[in-house]
Amino acid sequence: MSETSKTNPTEQRFNILPHPAKSNNPADLVGTGADLASNPAVMAHHAREPHIPSEEVLSKLEAPLSREELKKRSEELNK
Repeated sequence: MSETSKTNPTEQRFNILPHPAKSNNPADLVGTGADLASNPAVMAHHAREPHIPSEEVLSKLEAPLSREELKKRSEELNK
């Protein structure tokens, strides 16, 4: 230890840690969760086309409110 580290115990220390890969082949990491492609949450960003809901989903949606109803609701909430 150097003189400064002996006098200041709160000083940060950094170490070099070994990489978890066993080989230098990127194909070895596939399926281990180390790659972003294995994460389903990230896969949503690879969508190509817009999502079009089915008729069943569309039939369950309620009708949109008119401008007057939205204005009335806005005034009610802003009291």
